[in-house]
Amino acid sequence: MRTRVKICGITRAEDAKAAVAHGCDAIGLVFYESSPRYVAPDAAAAIAAQLPPFVSAVGLFVDAPPAYVREVLARVHLDLLQFHGDESPEYCRQFGMPYIKAVHVRPETNLLQYAAAYADAKGLLLDTYMPGTPGGTGKTFDWTLIPENLPKPIILAGGLDAGNVGEAIRRARPYAVDVSGGVEREKGIKDADKVAAFMRGVLDGQV
Repeated sequence: MRTRVKICGITRAEDAKAAVAHGCDAIGLVFYESSPRYVAPDAAAAIAAQLPPFVSAVGLFVDAPPAYVREVLARVHLDLLQFHGDESPEYCRQFGMPYIKAVHVRPETNLLQYAAAYADAKGLLLDTYMPGTPGGTGKTFDWTLIPENLPKPIILAGGLDAGNVGEAIRRARPYAVDVSGGVEREKGIKDADKVAAFMRGVLDGQV
């Protein structure tokens, strides 16, 4: 099965176009103001409006007030929500939108329990645990912590780049991979050459 790719932390239309040109399946728009990859709703709306068919716009939130999520949804066309904080299953499903739930993985994390608790999530995004950091750590985690019988599509994140994504796919066999810092020139600004190299790494991992 082909591994899908999400390029997260898009802040500029030209970066979205480059990601699409190199074959990504989704872009991530970060609606978390503390992030260096934050994008304001009006700018995000302009980026999302330029996406071609079959490329998804994913909105990333971190413990946001529900009213803020609804405000963004009223202004930005999003296909999928990504909750990257401590949001409960009830919180996640209240918007009536497809969603994925991020899990910060450490040895004691019971991913089977997460899959059961977030049974209506479209998938689990597995990221690296770092105290006080909701994402974008630039660090990988131990992929052997992922159970083989996890009954949810897995989106693998955390420290991926062109140099390790092939190995990550061969070892973890995720449904998709998610990259941000690994394809950047600086925080929030993507590098088209790094995006191209990452996509080649994804293809190598599927051989």
